[in-house]
Amino acid sequence: MSDLSVPAVERKSLWRDLVALTKPRIISLLLVTMVAPMYVAGSPSLSLVGIMLLCGYLMAGGANAVNMYMDRDIDDRMARTRLRPIPSGRMHAIQVLSFGVLLATTSTWMLGHFANVLTAALALAGFYFYVFIYTRWLKRSTPQNIVIGGAAGAFPPLVGWASVTNRIDLMAIYLFLIIFYWTPPHFWALALNKQRDYGNAGVPMAPLVWGEHETKRQMLWYTLILLPLTLLPVAFGVLGMPYLIVAALLGAWFLLGVVRVLRAADFVKPSWALYKYSLLYLALVFVAMAMDRAIAR
Repeated sequence: MSDLSVPAVERKSLWRDLVALTKPRIISLLLVTMVAPMYVAGSPSLSLVGIMLLCGYLMAGGANAVNMYMDRDIDDRMARTRLRPIPSGRMHAIQVLSFGVLLATTSTWMLGHFANVLTAALALAGFYFYVFIYTRWLKRSTPQNIVIGGAAGAFPPLVGWASVTNRIDLMAIYLFLIIFYWTPPHFWALALNKQRDYGNAGVPMAPLVWGEHETKRQMLWYTLILLPLTLLPVAFGVLGMPYLIVAALLGAWFLLGVVRVLRAADFVKPSWALYKYSLLYLALVFVAMAMDRAIAR
């Protein structure tokens, strides 16, 4: 009886590992920042939104899987990554690489076929930027890894916008920049509490290279750029008063969280709180944009 059940158990374990390779919790935020701009740009059909959700998941999931393949030599040195499929020995590295490339290739074809070539090209550019510019180069060479490499996470708004308009205009660039400037305070809030992990792996994250105080100062500066940037589309008449109110309130709370981290003698709790809130903050800002446009229409 137990012998017959082993294959089923193994299949279930494999499916869990394949899903884990895609990092679904991280992808959920990327999908929000891709779909919301579609509704800011126009009135997409439900079928297009469905295709974009599927393709967005496949592309981001493929990038995450290839990321795990490239980081396999350091993942077993970090407490939060040593249980991943490769360092734990549950999957071979070549299997993970093949899976990631398959997902990205499938997504590229589907985006080019069901959306447009520009959308496919932008999504693939985000994949390559994350895999080669951030993971392979910046992550291990400079504390600016998150600043420059964070651009990879800012591609989804461009992809969503292009899927509806087949072009990139100024508003799409604004959405890209919002995520670009949001990324450093968001990620450094986590890095402050994961210094030992990054130190063990030899990854030069900002707190290890610049020190904790300078990292917190940089978090404040990026936040002070981010908040006016989120309000700028209102000045150009693209978004209206409902968005302005929501974005201003969300931004004020975000700034308060950064100031608490900066002033805290023990930053562990406030930095964790800021990290968690920053995820909600970005999602709500983008949802507020889509709702504002829906009200205006």
